[in-house]
Amino acid sequence: MFDPKMLDEILRATISEIEKSKEQIFDIAESARRECDRVEQELQKIKKETLKIIEQVDYWEMQERKARNYLAHVSGNFSQYSEEDIRKAYEKAFEIQSKVVILRKEEEQYKEKRTELERSYKNMRETVEKAERLVAQVGVALTYLSNNLDNIWNQLDKLQRRQDWGLAVIRAQEEERRRIARGLHDGPAQQLANIVLRTEFCQKLFKAKPQDLEDELKELKEFARNTLEDIRKILFDLRPMDLDDLGLVAAVKRFLSKFEESTGIATEFKASGNEQRYTPGLEVALFRVVQEALNNVRKHSKARNVSVILELAPLSLNAIVKDDGCGFDTEAELSDQQFGLKGMHEWADLLGGELKITSRVGKGTRVAVSIPIDRE
Repeated sequence: MFDPKMLDEILRATISEIEKSKEQIFDIAESARRECDRVEQELQKIKKETLKIIEQVDYWEMQERKARNYLAHVSGNFSQYSEEDIRKAYEKAFEIQSKVVILRKEEEQYKEKRTELERSYKNMRETVEKAERLVAQVGVALTYLSNNLDNIWNQLDKLQRRQDWGLAVIRAQEEERRRIARGLHDGPAQQLANIVLRTEFCQKLFKAKPQDLEDELKELKEFARNTLEDIRKILFDLRPMDLDDLGLVAAVKRFLSKFEESTGIATEFKASGNEQRYTPGLEVALFRVVQEALNNVRKHSKARNVSVILELAPLSLNAIVKDDGCGFDTEAELSDQQFGLKGMHEWADLLGGELKITSRVGKGTRVAVSIPIDRE
């Protein structure tokens, strides 16, 4: 007879091995990213050196043409020039020609090395992206296996019915965590490291040139203030407090006001229906769709005007985000970089809603979402 405890032990052992594998994959991804950065720096250096050698080749090729022309002139008018003049013209032409041959060889070597580095950089970027995707996929598997493991037999039927939605939530969480980690690494983490370095510089400056310390501290204070603002933006992306404190309508209106202030894009906001509080999941889903639509306007649309309409209907929550920007081809397949559009679809699908994006190149974009209240 099959023992359920055995399955429990197998699952726990499997989870333990997957966790170890996830750490190893993460280490591989980090090593690949560092190597990718090194190759990129070397590539930039080689590109600069290649440009320099190309300029030298162009210059000496011009000198070679002048020397050849002068040699032809001297040889054709030998009665006007001595044998010594002809010999010197020939030697100079030969010397410049030899220099051009050497420089051309160097140019070819630099170009070959540049091509090799470009190929290596592309391969390393692909390795990093594959490793990051694999880490996210392993994270999905770990989270899915770990949830409710102690009561797995009692939860099997419920997990089966909610499998699709559960995986969508986990996938969104993993993608969000990776995005936040990348944002912290590239933003505040680097800025805080810079603050530490500048603080150490201030300590040295205090001893060496105390008269210059005040200006340096002013710059450091401004830099720290900007870093704090970046951290606040990340915290807002994690969970907009306005949504908890003020409700959906007020949160969207305030976000739109900040959006206009930071982008210079003119905004218009309208809300209809009886304003009330909804469950956190429903409010967050609709807010995130509106937020992501506006982020797309900020990044890609080149719009001058954008409008947001909220409709609080008895059976559904509806929102429309419309801009007068450059638009895009909605028939084109979504690429891996277009996480924003995919994320909006997932937020809507998660609560049984519908999302429709209408756009044409040069004619702006319209994003409409409708989430039923009775299915939240």
